[in-house]
Amino acid sequence: MEPRIVFSGHIIGLLKEYMQDLVDQAAQEARSQAQFGFSVPPYRPDQAISDLLALLDDRIESEGVQVGMSAGFLHDMWSLCNEALAPVSDRVWLEGNLDNHDIGKARTRELTYRVLIEFIESRSWEGT
Repeated sequence: MEPRIVFSGHIIGLLKEYMQDLVDQAAQEARSQAQFGFSVPPYRPDQAISDLLALLDDRIESEGVQVGMSAGFLHDMWSLCNEALAPVSDRVWLEGNLDNHDIGKARTRELTYRVLIEFIESRSWEGT
């Protein structure tokens, strides 16, 4: 059995901050695209997770040690995201389709990251 990956409250706080940056970026992109009349291609939870992992890779390189991220953090996060992808995608699809319209990149990221944080936090409480 693989050891459980558990993140500290500090790391979860950093993740939430980085996730919000990505949601804000997507909302800004949507406003720009709408202003110029561009159509927005569909965006999936797996893309949101890939974008998060890319951002984490960049942030770890630039500020990882200073903000308390371990050398193995990206690997742990990648493993956790692999495990979470199916249940996260299912929940995002369900919640996103309740209103029966395309939810866009910002909303997909928002839902994906909220559900991913719930997944991470639920693992922290299992067995305690």
